[in-house]
Amino acid sequence: MSSELTFRGHETQQVNDEYSPKPNKPWLSVIRPIRYMLREQRLVFVLIGIVIASVFFTIIPSSSTSSSSSFSTRPYESDSISYFDRESKTTPAVYKQRAASVVHSSGKIPLGIKRKGLRIVVTGGAGFVGSHLVDRLMARGDSVIVVDNFFTGRKENVMHHFGNPRFELIRHDVVEPLLLEVDQIYHLACPASPVHYKFNPTNVVGTLNMLGLAKRVGARFLLTSTSEVYGDPLEHPQKETYWGNVNPIGVRSCYDEGKRTAETLTMDYHRGAGVEVRIARIFNTYGPRMCLDDGRVVSNFVAQALRKEPLTVYGDGKQTRSFQYVSDLVEGLMRLMEGEHVGPFNLGNPGEFTMLELAKVVQETIDPDAKIVYRDNTEDDPHKRKPDISNAKEHLGWEPKVDLRKGLPLMVSDFRQRIFGDHKEGGSDA
Repeated sequence: MSSELTFRGHETQQVNDEYSPKPNKPWLSVIRPIRYMLREQRLVFVLIGIVIASVFFTIIPSSSTSSSSSFSTRPYESDSISYFDRESKTTPAVYKQRAASVVHSSGKIPLGIKRKGLRIVVTGGAGFVGSHLVDRLMARGDSVIVVDNFFTGRKENVMHHFGNPRFELIRHDVVEPLLLEVDQIYHLACPASPVHYKFNPTNVVGTLNMLGLAKRVGARFLLTSTSEVYGDPLEHPQKETYWGNVNPIGVRSCYDEGKRTAETLTMDYHRGAGVEVRIARIFNTYGPRMCLDDGRVVSNFVAQALRKEPLTVYGDGKQTRSFQYVSDLVEGLMRLMEGEHVGPFNLGNPGEFTMLELAKVVQETIDPDAKIVYRDNTEDDPHKRKPDISNAKEHLGWEPKVDLRKGLPLMVSDFRQRIFGDHKEGGSDA
């Protein structure tokens, strides 16, 4: 007899595989944030934070206003000679005092707002002109990076900035590429005297590298060109529109044509790559920190007179030059960089002196008994050199302030200290 198991379960029902989401509850999007804030007393902590922030921003502005009266405002002195006369006494310890006397503009300054210092690189910044430019930029509150290979520059020219966190010094030759993040580039790196530039002409390659850096980081670029682009001029005085009279294969051509090529590259990067550029054509400049024996006429005469040597005049001494004091040049370079005009601009003193007249001024300043000797003139030596600075006056509001008879004694004082200091060291070594 067979038995049969009978399954008595639920009857098979048809299953619907379609998904139907739950209907959205009304006001759920409003209720959820409220529940989140009420849990674990989050709302209390938010209110406490608001109260603390309100008290902080109420007290701080009043305290900053009262303390701002203790800051001293130091406008830039119009007499730039006294500035450069004092800067040689500056030591790293002074920077702590300067940090406590930040220059503010007049009026109440909103909380957290102050002048943003620029990050600036100065190639050739340990040289004669470059070191004075660095002094002005540092005094303005900028961060300065000096790039120099010390071919003609001297570390002593910028030692008084060592210890300042806004100052950096890099030993580097600009003929090799350099990667930096900066806002402005003052390109001064190039030997400027015949004794030096014949052995190390760096106008073209160095300028190309610095223009490439300006293009990569979007920096404004200033090229310090020279009055030598005019060669032995047939136009007198020389305007920026004059194309010059240069010997392209002469002994001076590595410098003259090098600077002309540097100007060409600068304008090509401006027109083709959109780089912001400025071009300054610098005329004869003198002042403290010049190289003692670099072959330039002012430094030659001063060094010879101090050493009781005859003053060497090449040719008949009737060649003319114009001499500007270094502080005037630095002021012009800074105005050009901050201005809106590309240039080129002549930066020089239109006061014209023959070589014999300059020799007499040096005699009056140092040694009335100094003798003058004549030598054969050098090749391609320009007969006349005088800048037309009408463009600089109109567009930059710039013109030189320091007369030769006022600036030369400051240079003589610097040379006297360096020359006789060297002699004392030489005597002690012997």
